[in-house]
Amino acid sequence: MSTEPLIPKHGGYRKLKSFQVAQLAYDVTVRFCDRYIGKRSRTHDQMVQAALSGVQNIAEGSQASGTSKKTELKLTSVARASLEELRLDYEDYLRQRDLPIWSRDDPRRLELIDRRCATVADVALWVREAHDRGQGGQNRPAGQEQSSMTSNKPKMSTFPELAANAALVLITVACSLLDRQIAVQAKAFEEEGGFTERLYRVRSNNRRNKKD
Repeated sequence: MSTEPLIPKHGGYRKLKSFQVAQLAYDVTVRFCDRYIGKRSRTHDQMVQAALSGVQNIAEGSQASGTSKKTELKLTSVARASLEELRLDYEDYLRQRDLPIWSRDDPRRLELIDRRCATVADVALWVREAHDRGQGGQNRPAGQEQSSMTSNKPKMSTFPELAANAALVLITVACSLLDRQIAVQAKAFEEEGGFTERLYRVRSNNRRNKKD
């Protein structure tokens, strides 16, 4: 008769899709900040740290799950919050430069998701291809029309727009995965409890088995 282990299998975060996408978003953010934001800028450090926090807290939460489901849930929520902060930084970057933020039904978003990029090089290649197809600066949402103050300025390269929006796509995917992950963790914690409850069950089962 199998018994419940006191410390269940834990870790394995590298296999989590949320970790993989968050790590890719981190790599893309490092590349983006090095290219388009001054290294001495506070924003540069802020964005990189937010992206890194998302990755690290997913890993730490997964590792802590063996002895504390509560800690796992907390750290996964911190990862989600860090990526939300990163999302706002990218949106601020685009808005402050009068560049469009792609809508959820923008075909470029769907195209990038379907591409299933695994590395920062994959994302960079997609950005280059989109740029060469002249896909930057399209589908500007309502309320983001180019202002008269900037309409006479020379058109800037669409690379920053494409790269920032590509990062936003990855962040959105990672956040969606984390939302589902948090929901599953919360339900498991509610139904099974944490380490204390598991310790009680294991001890009770051991005593019962000895009597039998």
